[in-house]
Amino acid sequence: MEKLDEIDLKILRILQKKSNRTTKEVAKLINLTASPVYERIKRLEECGYIKKYVAILDKKLINIPITAICMVSLRYHDEGFIDKFDKQIKALQEVQECYHMAGKVDFFLKINLESLDKYHEFVRLKLSKIENIGVLESYFVLKEITSTTEYYI
Repeated sequence: MEKLDEIDLKILRILQKKSNRTTKEVAKLINLTASPVYERIKRLEECGYIKKYVAILDKKLINIPITAICMVSLRYHDEGFIDKFDKQIKALQEVQECYHMAGKVDFFLKINLESLDKYHEFVRLKLSKIENIGVLESYFVLKEITSTTEYYI
């Protein structure tokens, strides 16, 4: 992959803040014409620096105000069990993020749902069906202090 120059980094910073800006708007912000900015954005997409464009929704307005953090420890840790767990977690649409961890727990899950009752139902009917889970600890977010999808680059 090519090394990013300062113009590439400026484009990425701009698009992280507001990805629906037009090429013309981005060009104006960095004092270039639209054509080279368009080419740079296309190259950044093709090289994988820009994975996708999304709309970040307000979870309260769409009635999904509960954020649960699940810490999962597996009973068995060989490659087959971990791969199976990965596939089963990816199939659960309620799981917004999942990280394989080093430390006391094996996996960190972020789950957003409508209510505590819905979370209880999710754990009882879906998460607990994954056979290799040894320990599952749930934590609930009381207040979101900061949340960003931006990287400091």
